[in-house]
Amino acid sequence: MIPDWKVVQDYFEILEFPELKGIIFMQTACQAVQHQRGRRQYNKLRNLLKDARHDCVLFANEFQQSCYLPRERGESMEKWQSRSIYNAATWYYHHCQDRMPIVMVTEDEEAIQQYGSETEGVFVISLKNYLDNFWPDLKATHELCESILQSRRERENESQESHGKEYPEHLPLEVLQAGIKSGRYIQGTLNVNKHRAQIEAFVRLQGASSKDSGLVSDILIHGMKARNRSIHGDVVVVELLPKNEWKGRTTALGENDGESPSEPMPTGRVVGILQKNWRDYVVTFPSKEEVQSQGKNARKILVTPWDYRIPKIRISTQQAEALQDFRVVVRIDSWESTSMYPSGHFVRVLGRIGDLEGEIATILVENSISVVPFSEAQMCEMPVNTTKNPWKVSSEEERERKDLRKTHLVFSIDPRGCEDVDDTLSVRALDNGNLELGVHIADVTHFVTSHSYIDIEARTRATTYYLADRRYDMLPSILSADVCSLLGGVDRYAVSIMWELDKTSYEIKKVWYGRTIIRSAYKLFYEAAQELLDGNVDIVDDIPEFRDMDEKSRQAKLEELLWAIGKLTDIARHIRAKRDRCGALGLEGVEVCIQLDEKNIHDLIPKQPLEVHETVAECMILANHWVAKKIYESFPRQALLRRHPPPHQEFFSELRECAKAKGFFIDTRSNKALADSLDNANDPNDPIVNWLLRSMATQAMSNALYFSTGSCAEEEFHHYGLALDKYTHFTSPIRRYSDIIVHRLLMAAISKDKKMEIKENLFSNKDLEELCRHINNRNRAAQHSQKQSTELFQCMYFKDKDPETEERCIADGVIYSIRTNGVLVFIPRFGIKGAAYLKNKDGLVISCSPDGHSEWKPGSLQRFQNKITSTTTGGESVTFHLFDHVTVRISVQASRCHSDTIRLEIISNKPYMMPDTELFQQSSFLLKSDLVKEVTRSMEEAQLAQEVKVNVIKKDYQKYCQTKGRSLYTLLEEIRDLALLDVSNSYGI
Repeated sequence: MIPDWKVVQDYFEILEFPELKGIIFMQTACQAVQHQRGRRQYNKLRNLLKDARHDCVLFANEFQQSCYLPRERGESMEKWQSRSIYNAATWYYHHCQDRMPIVMVTEDEEAIQQYGSETEGVFVISLKNYLDNFWPDLKATHELCESILQSRRERENESQESHGKEYPEHLPLEVLQAGIKSGRYIQGTLNVNKHRAQIEAFVRLQGASSKDSGLVSDILIHGMKARNRSIHGDVVVVELLPKNEWKGRTTALGENDGESPSEPMPTGRVVGILQKNWRDYVVTFPSKEEVQSQGKNARKILVTPWDYRIPKIRISTQQAEALQDFRVVVRIDSWESTSMYPSGHFVRVLGRIGDLEGEIATILVENSISVVPFSEAQMCEMPVNTTKNPWKVSSEEERERKDLRKTHLVFSIDPRGCEDVDDTLSVRALDNGNLELGVHIADVTHFVTSHSYIDIEARTRATTYYLADRRYDMLPSILSADVCSLLGGVDRYAVSIMWELDKTSYEIKKVWYGRTIIRSAYKLFYEAAQELLDGNVDIVDDIPEFRDMDEKSRQAKLEELLWAIGKLTDIARHIRAKRDRCGALGLEGVEVCIQLDEKNIHDLIPKQPLEVHETVAECMILANHWVAKKIYESFPRQALLRRHPPPHQEFFSELRECAKAKGFFIDTRSNKALADSLDNANDPNDPIVNWLLRSMATQAMSNALYFSTGSCAEEEFHHYGLALDKYTHFTSPIRRYSDIIVHRLLMAAISKDKKMEIKENLFSNKDLEELCRHINNRNRAAQHSQKQSTELFQCMYFKDKDPETEERCIADGVIYSIRTNGVLVFIPRFGIKGAAYLKNKDGLVISCSPDGHSEWKPGSLQRFQNKITSTTTGGESVTFHLFDHVTVRISVQASRCHSDTIRLEIISNKPYMMPDTELFQQSSFLLKSDLVKEVTRSMEEAQLAQEVKVNVIKKDYQKYCQTKGRSLYTLLEEIRDLALLDVSNSYGI
């Protein structure tokens, strides 16, 4: 089957069905998608071609002498594309010696009439006819095809009926390119303000525009008209407005709270779109009343996207009432200048609104995460490890690798219950008196060979996705939790780095890289390691490896382990101090753990950091740094490194102003100056102040990014947050594809040093840079999905509680930002940040009585730099300052179309005193029953109680439930373990 260019554009999701294998995509059709549909769909097409499971091919017909057809004078681009594809299809048929019938699928009726009977063996038919004749039993494709066809017919009819234009036409591509080159127009990516989606969007400059325009800030796009049919994420071309028309960034909270602009900033309007960022969108249908108000036979329905930043989408359906209680996926087809809204079509149902699986599926779709079960072909490549056929070290590998099983005390320190152990540590005294520090990482690349089926799948996933109640593994569990995992007491392959250190100064004397065989002696969890470090040896009863030892052996082994943990901590302190002197930043993020009772989520508690976290982190950072130096030295044009650019100084303005309110000066001119300033910004009466200032510093940071060294100047390699000249990710190959690439580079570097043949298939600079962009994109998706799923569970925790009577809904909050109509508050008790209004929708302002309790009264607000004053018409006034502690009531703002959100209300201007002040110090009681099981059971019981009659297809759910963790606590511990390798996952460093 050979699809026409229009079929590839408009029916791509049908071509993605796994049953449709062996499709031949013509170069002409692929280029049409690239130029007319934008980067996202073009990348989807490329990924389909790369996916061995679909067995599709790209035929470069325009570079084949017999297939190439020049465009005739006066011939439209569309006619030439169809003619070229048909000509190539005919050549392909004759090339196969007329033995294999060719079906060209097109929606061009003229092409069907013209070419349908021209060549025997080459059939030209519509997609609907193709599906009817060749795939009559594939019901889902028929329904989807009909949905797209109906949407097209509606659009065509609407276009014929419409005369007036809602938006100006976009300028032609050649005009846009010339304007960008001359400086008249500016290119950038549209970012819509989630909180004021109808009013505010900003264009972040990119490419030559960021250097040549002279602008130091984003460009404001004010209102939907100025946005001109562009959607969040589109690469747009902007024309600046005259300076007297510039507007300011809104400083009020919320969408409908009046204009409170800051200083005017560059403001523009969109004149064209270079790349559309359209994707699948999760939407909600209007309620029954809204559908009925549109008429009994209404087919054109406006659906509301889950993402606030996306405008409503018009689709054609007769199933609106049946689908009004479900989350549904739609895809945008077009946005004509005559229409207020984009037009799209129905794709599939995700799940019932409010149902746990439906909400999780929504998060996955919104972040373009599609993780299906591993295929049979991929699993056939996996090693076997069963009781009948246990995996064991091969004699060949014993000869090739350094064997550390009898010479090194190797152990891991991980979250309790962790199964995918990427890294282990060792430290020992050498005969010359020096020390040897070792970091031993799972040798994943031994099992995942380059360009294998599982390698292609891991590359597509790029990372393990951690959600609040589950994770989606990058690799099958036979690798991630078994044969690759460095579990205690079993032989495993590793890639090791071992440093010889001076016995007193810990300065590095030598370094060795290579493949090893290890046997981890202990699988420690963080709390146990911390207890041993603190000298509490009673914890050994919780360490399985000690249980069956006799007293003498136990004492000897314990002393050996205590020495090793103590020495590791000393070394880590030295390494950290050295980075601190260079300006390494210690920044903060909010990490919440869940406590459970027998049936429900019982509590939310921010997790307390331990020194062993830092010990492990420093060892991993050291390993990543030294591997980065090694692979860059060997492959200066094609090494995968990770850089963290310095942040823009203007992003620190709020941090500086907030610190100033407390009498602190924050110097942001360099990472060293910033680190020193934050260290000095301590309020002895309120430690939360320093925490909040560090948290604000994280918000100002740029994201760290993977890159190919051939694409950047060496002075741009620097990692700002870690204060290192070169850095990469090497220590988590089970969870990150970037680390797999780095392992292959390291193995190639070792072979190069030994003047041996390089067996690894290394990427060129161009291919590696493209892969880095893909991994960076997937990492952002992983961060967003993790954050959204945590917020989902936070809302679940508070949703069933009465905020008026439930004690846990009252908490102490700290004001950390002032807005014109309210404040932003951080609640240390639960690790929640949110907005608290001081002026409600009725125009009333907050008033506080002498005992501190608040009520709403007529009045006005006056905002100052570091405070805001509420004054009633009766003359009462109350002032809220930055870093004031207030009492806050927490509730949930339910939403049918969007995600539920936490709502904060200040009920007193006095601090809230917790009944149990020791609650923060407790951590061991957090380890409760299986969160997933309990939440799922609770949701199932609720569904049964409602006697739901609609049967949602289980297949759709199963693909979103790959791996369930033991608890949210365990999963967040694993997330932290990932984050420690790069300071803090909360701000992307």
